[in-house]
Amino acid sequence: MDSAEQAKFIREQIPAGGLFAGMEWKISPAPFPLGENLAKEIESLGRVLLQFYRATNLLYRKSVEGKQPEWVARWLDLGKPADLIALQRSVAFKNDVPRVIRPDILLTETGFSITELDSVPGGIGLTGWLNQVYCGMRNAECGLAGMSNPSSTLHPPSSPQILGGADGMIRGFESIFGDAKRVHIVVSEEAATYRPEMEWLAGQMKNSEFRIQNSEFLDFNEGDAVYRFFELFDLKNISSAKKIFELAAEKKIRLTPPPKPVFEEKMLFALLWNRNLHSFWRQELGEGFLARLKKIIPYTWLVDPSPMPPHAAIPELNLTDWSQLKAMSQKERDLILKVSGFSENAWGARGVYHGSDLSSADWSSAVDAALANFETSPSVLQRFHKPSLVDASWFDFAKSEVVPMKGRARLCPYYFVSGEGDNLHSELGGALATIVPANKKIVHGMTDAVLAPCSV
Repeated sequence: MDSAEQAKFIREQIPAGGLFAGMEWKISPAPFPLGENLAKEIESLGRVLLQFYRATNLLYRKSVEGKQPEWVARWLDLGKPADLIALQRSVAFKNDVPRVIRPDILLTETGFSITELDSVPGGIGLTGWLNQVYCGMRNAECGLAGMSNPSSTLHPPSSPQILGGADGMIRGFESIFGDAKRVHIVVSEEAATYRPEMEWLAGQMKNSEFRIQNSEFLDFNEGDAVYRFFELFDLKNISSAKKIFELAAEKKIRLTPPPKPVFEEKMLFALLWNRNLHSFWRQELGEGFLARLKKIIPYTWLVDPSPMPPHAAIPELNLTDWSQLKAMSQKERDLILKVSGFSENAWGARGVYHGSDLSSADWSSAVDAALANFETSPSVLQRFHKPSLVDASWFDFAKSEVVPMKGRARLCPYYFVSGEGDNLHSELGGALATIVPANKKIVHGMTDAVLAPCSV
C-alpha cells in the first residue's frame, strides 16, 4: 500500500460506534518508530514500576502502623472520606495493587521523563485496536507480544514491528482477571468518553464473557471479576460501588484496580524524591531501580503550606515559604503545578499549570489556590522537562495528501500485571504515541493530535 491506501485502510477499520465518544484524531499512515534501545528500555520498565507500586503500598501500610513517618499516610489521606480510608487500610486489600500500569512518558531533549502514573487509564481499547489494524495493514509478523526475552525479539526485519503485536493489549487485559469466567467492566458517566473503546475491547475476548456495565449494575455472581473504570473521587455517582467493594472485600468477586486512592495520587513522585524516605526506597527498590526511577522521574514536591523554621529551605528551589513561588521570574518558574489526585481536576489536562506559560497574576492565582486547598485537594510541583521535537505525519483526506508535522510526543505503554503474591509479574501489551503540534506545550489527546501505535 502507498500512504493514501494505508490511511484509508485504517479509517475504514474504525468500528461503527467509534472508539472515543465525540472525539477524533489525525491518522498517521505509519506507526510511530522507536529506536531499539528505547524500545528495550520501555519493555523492561514494567517490572520497575510494578515494584514501585508494591513499595508504595508497603510504605503507606508501615506509616499507618507507625513504622514509617506518620506524615506519609496523613498526606496520602488528605481529602479522602473515612469509609474510603478504611477500605484502603482493610486486610482484604492489604497487598492489592493495580493490574494495569500506564506511565505518561514525554520524549525530551535529554532522554525521556515519566510525568505521572495512571492506574485507571483510558486508551486500552484504542491501543489494542491500533495495534491490530496497523499489524493487519502491513500484513507482517508483529512479533513483540510477550517480550519476555528482549534479546531475541528486538531485532526486527525491514518491516517495523509493533510493540505488543496484534493482540498484546487484548491478551494482556484478559490476563489480569485470572480464571474468572465473567468479567464486568463498570464504566462511569465521568469516563463515558472511553465506553466505545472498552466495548470494542470486550468484543475481542475469546475465552471469557466480558460485559460493559453502567454505574448502577448490581447483578454480580460469586466468581465474577470487575474492572473498575471509574475514579474513586467519583464514588458519589457510582451507586453500585458499595456493593462492588463489599463483594470484593468478602473475596466473592475479583476487583481491579483496588479501592485504594493512594494509587491515584501524583504525590507518589514527591515521596520518591523526599530525602527522609531515601533509606526506605533504597531497601525496597534496590539501588538499581531507585537510580533508574530518579533518572526518569522529574523532581517533584508536595506543596504543603506548613510553616518551616526560618533557617530551612525547600530543597532544589531554595525557598523558605511556598508563597515565594509567586515571586519567581518567568524563566525560573519552568515548573508544572497540578492537582495531585482525588479530584475531577486531576486527570486529562485539567488542573495543570505551566508556570513559564502564565502571566504573573495567573501563576500567583494558581499557587494561592494550591496552598488554600491543601487540606482537601493537595497539589504537587514538578520540574518541567521540555519535550523534544519529533517527526510525524498525518493524512489529509480532504486534500488526499500526507502532511508532515513537527511535533512533541507522549508515549503511553500499558503493562498488565498477572499472577498472585510473590509471583506477580508485568508484561508490556503495547504503547500508544500521541504527537501534538510543536506549538502545544502540554501533550495530550486532542483533535489536532496524531495517535499511532509504537513500533521498533
